[in-house]
Amino acid sequence: MWRPTRWKDDDIAAFRELMADGPIKSVVIHAVYLINCATKDTEMRKKSIASLTHALQMGDAIGADGVVVHPGSTVGEPHAEAIERAGSAFVEALKGSDSCLLLLEDTAGSGNTLGRDFTELRDLIEAAGAHKRIGLCLDSCHMLASGFDITTADKLAEVIDQSVELIGTDMVKCLHVNDSKVPLGSNVDRHAPPGDGELGDRGCAAFLSEPRFEGLPALFEGPGVEGKAPALVDVEKMRALRKKGFAARKRRKR
Repeated sequence: MWRPTRWKDDDIAAFRELMADGPIKSVVIHAVYLINCATKDTEMRKKSIASLTHALQMGDAIGADGVVVHPGSTVGEPHAEAIERAGSAFVEALKGSDSCLLLLEDTAGSGNTLGRDFTELRDLIEAAGAHKRIGLCLDSCHMLASGFDITTADKLAEVIDQSVELIGTDMVKCLHVNDSKVPLGSNVDRHAPPGDGELGDRGCAAFLSEPRFEGLPALFEGPGVEGKAPALVDVEKMRALRKKGFAARKRRKR
């Protein structure tokens, strides 16, 4: 829905207090899926910028580590022009907020979506003037679906090397750790429980233990291993896969 939630000051204060004293160390907002910052439609663009601005303002209010947004879709319009429109929309939304980061999420590559590879992500960042508050959120399912083979630690390292070469060393600020129901290069966004999809235990373990991702917020979106919303069992499985990944890396160094 386009209509924003208007949290009261007391709600925000209570949230920040719980964050300060609780076990959760990072919160990242996902902007609404209706947003298309690359659109040529005037009304859709206006709504997209307003919604993204509101999400960034809420990120400021609650101390979020960022707002994740899908970069948008060309909707069949010229690619270069769509990139420029998206970049200017990002800048406009950032002007309406103070400090919260805007994190562009890589996409699975279906249809006319933008952000399917590091070149497009770089172009989007450059279209926004390489704004200091723009970063990336990498989704493991989307990466596999868009054609990046990240099924082993070595293959993942090669992909991250590409990212570093095109975008830099510190642009990745957040991770979405999802397995994929569909194979490499399918361009379809279908999440699977961690370890149960095409990435499997080995691929998920590699992603969760990649040294250059250390310290980043890592979020699992689902579906859960019981076919429902993410639950403790999913978190425990991901922690186990992370340990498995570290152990495998240690063995390789010997």
